[in-house]
Amino acid sequence: MINYIHNISVEDYNLLRRSVGWKEIEANQAQTGLIHSAYLIVAESDSKPVGLARLVSDGGYIAIIVDVIVLPEYQGKGIGKSLMKKVIDFIKSDLKEGQTVFVNLMSAKGKEAFYKKLGFTENPSDIMGSGMVQFLKKEPEN
Repeated sequence: MINYIHNISVEDYNLLRRSVGWKEIEANQAQTGLIHSAYLIVAESDSKPVGLARLVSDGGYIAIIVDVIVLPEYQGKGIGKSLMKKVIDFIKSDLKEGQTVFVNLMSAKGKEAFYKKLGFTENPSDIMGSGMVQFLKKEPEN
């Protein structure tokens, strides 16, 4: 049985990241990010985190879904879909009639079809250009 909670330790968060081949986040930076999430949903099986999704938002009209992760051995069981539904329901719960929120996400390579099934549009499209990223790292000063 899968239960859903709203917190996760930095250690478990990084364990989930490593399980899908993502880079581990430094502990203080990860803790700050987790604390400042607009919404955090964690899927648990036998009190062990098996998936999570986070929302970053300006509280107005921009929302970014990040860190959608499901342990490889739990993928294909509807957990990712359930996590996404809970995030989307959270976003919708704050909307007033006539309001729109621009929801963004960056799909992991090869996972685009999963998000398309949930109504997301792959970019570039007729109305949107390519999603773009830049990783910034502070190098030690000499």
